[in-house]
Amino acid sequence: MTASQRRRFDPETALRPAIHALPGYQGVEDLATVAAEYGVDPASVIKLDGNENPYGPAPKVLEVLRQGFPVHQYPDAEQRKLRRALGLHLGVDPASVVVGAGSDELIELLFRLFVDTGDRIVTASPTFGMYGFDGHLHGAEVVDVPLNDDWSFDTEAFLAAAASARAVFIPSPNNPTGALMPESLIDQVLATGALLVVDEAYIEFAHRESLAKRAAGEPGLVVLRTFSKWGGIAGLRIGYGVMAPAIVNLILRAKQPYNVGIAAEMAALATLEDVAVLDDRACVIAGERDRMGKALRALGWIEPSPSEANFLLCRVTRFNGRDVRDALRRRGVFVRYFDTPRLRDHIRFSMGTPDQNTQVLAAFESVARELEVAK
Repeated sequence: MTASQRRRFDPETALRPAIHALPGYQGVEDLATVAAEYGVDPASVIKLDGNENPYGPAPKVLEVLRQGFPVHQYPDAEQRKLRRALGLHLGVDPASVVVGAGSDELIELLFRLFVDTGDRIVTASPTFGMYGFDGHLHGAEVVDVPLNDDWSFDTEAFLAAAASARAVFIPSPNNPTGALMPESLIDQVLATGALLVVDEAYIEFAHRESLAKRAAGEPGLVVLRTFSKWGGIAGLRIGYGVMAPAIVNLILRAKQPYNVGIAAEMAALATLEDVAVLDDRACVIAGERDRMGKALRALGWIEPSPSEANFLLCRVTRFNGRDVRDALRRRGVFVRYFDTPRLRDHIRFSMGTPDQNTQVLAAFESVARELEVAK
């Protein structure tokens, strides 16, 4: 065979059709990179753009991580000890619990198990982008039923779409709006026969009980939870799901065997030994969310949406949303801006500590003065 006859692999022509037009997932920008761009000291930044916990991990987590762990050994492929601890924490059978490298991994595994090319999945925008990302990745038809202007569900249209769907993905509280899924809608979606995945990443900050116990005995309901927000260990990437044992067994068959590292599992176990500390912090964060909402509304140019999460989505009524984000960044306050049609006049930011939040309010007041002059 001559050189001219030799066939060569071409990644572009070999690429699966579903991937050709796949937009990359837009995560939170790197703190050091953004700080350098805006000329601020990274150590002084009040970072509120990732919905992270300003207090960090529970004290027992830090103790455990300092003690060290056998990094030369593989972890338990089925996370049995952690699943037992989670079962006790939630009041469910450990057979109904599965652990993943962040709840993002569990979302992808649910697609891998139940959603084939051409199948329909339903979301309600604005929402967490990972559902649509994984849907397109797996060649699914992603049907978006936009929320109403007040961020409530268009119930009739949503149920009509769900009736022909393989799966429905809803965060409750919703990210980025902070609103809870109506309890009546849960039963209505389940009645369609679609798999309902309720992502409760922020439930510890809400005035509502988790659906975890119900999911343990309801074949059509999956509840996803995370240690990232309430637990303050987002960087270790560990989450979990509660669902019928039959689905757990399927996930255990389909997942990578050593998907959760030893450090993450040990940190999660230590987190569950410090629940009281974390619950107290969650109460403070929820209180700060309500305080900040009132204070920002009083400024006259920011309209925070009611939220049951650890963040606020705010409509900017007098200025440009991107300009507000940039002006805050120059002051060392990092908030999230979404360059999408319905959110271009909004910013989203999570709660810091009470002292940080007071500084953030002062920064908003300063930004208003700067942007008024620039008009």
